[in-house]
Amino acid sequence: MTTVTFSKATRKYPGTDHPAVDALDLDIGDGELLVLVGPSGCGKSTSLRMLAGLEDTDEGTIYIGDRDVTNLAPKDRDIAMVFQNYALYPHMTVADNMAFALKIAGNSKSEIQGRVAEAAKLLDLTDYLERKPKALSGGQRQRVAMGRAIVREPAVFLMDEPLSNLDAKLRVQTRTEIAALQRRLAVTTVYVTHDQVEAMTMGDRVAVLKDGRLQQCDTPREMYDRPVNVFVAGFIGSPAMNLRELRLTEGAATLGKAQLPLSRATLDAAKSEDLESVTVGFRPESMTPCSEGEPGAVPVVAEVVEELGADAFIYGQIKGEEVDGLVEQPIVARVEGRNPPARGETVCFRIREGEMHLFSTKTGERLPS
Repeated sequence: MTTVTFSKATRKYPGTDHPAVDALDLDIGDGELLVLVGPSGCGKSTSLRMLAGLEDTDEGTIYIGDRDVTNLAPKDRDIAMVFQNYALYPHMTVADNMAFALKIAGNSKSEIQGRVAEAAKLLDLTDYLERKPKALSGGQRQRVAMGRAIVREPAVFLMDEPLSNLDAKLRVQTRTEIAALQRRLAVTTVYVTHDQVEAMTMGDRVAVLKDGRLQQCDTPREMYDRPVNVFVAGFIGSPAMNLRELRLTEGAATLGKAQLPLSRATLDAAKSEDLESVTVGFRPESMTPCSEGEPGAVPVVAEVVEELGADAFIYGQIKGEEVDGLVEQPIVARVEGRNPPARGETVCFRIREGEMHLFSTKTGERLPS
């Protein structure tokens, strides 16, 4: 049974004011694929490198299973890492690249051949074993890098943005292959990406980091349905959630000319924080076309229309809305793909009941709904 535990793990680089990773507490289950995601500089790759032993841990501890590996050398941690640039030896064949670590470890020739053949079959690389990396496509090279990790039979796989060098179509295909392979092998895996779509489609759980601190760690569905703060709400989901700071008036939040009723729990929480406004979030697919004059109707003028086939998205402004001479961030709404509105057309929407997210304008934390 292989688990991974970060306990108050901190990494602070000399000459910086703030830690790159700040007191990270994270438990990763046996056989779980956990994805670390966040914007550039959030500390996700540093966290992975701390687990690998490639970065020092200044405070706190890291465990793999029951072993404290905080001060162990990388070679003693029983991990295998897959990098974004493949890191293959160009002068070696695919078979030799996959076998290299086993040869260094002194495994027998027959065992090496057996493990390489098994991994090659698993990754559909059997026909490429005698080729060199330059004769392979990007996706094949990444599979070779994974094969090199698999043959070592490590306790933990670490993957640092392994798909970032692939084109969009191949990225989708390869992420599916990696997720299926990980579930088949049932090896505990920590996967780093900046792509939140990748995170949501691959991870058993997703951990969102910002400025070195863990914001939320949960299943993709729970994180999508119940983000704990404004940052997670705006980061998870594509297109991003609509977020507006709205003034409170008589038990409701005002969006354009529409009144959005709030629950007693929300109003009580807002009162306890002495809030005059709340941040209201609603996803593009939570907006339903309606007739002008319906309760809660919000007229949106379409400025950009993105047609994606089955779906379309409009980016627009609430009709007549302007704040201190500055137009607000656009409202994004999903509409019928085969009959989208024309640019400049006004469409009325209402937010579906139960699909509004509410956050404190002071703390950014989620309010009860």
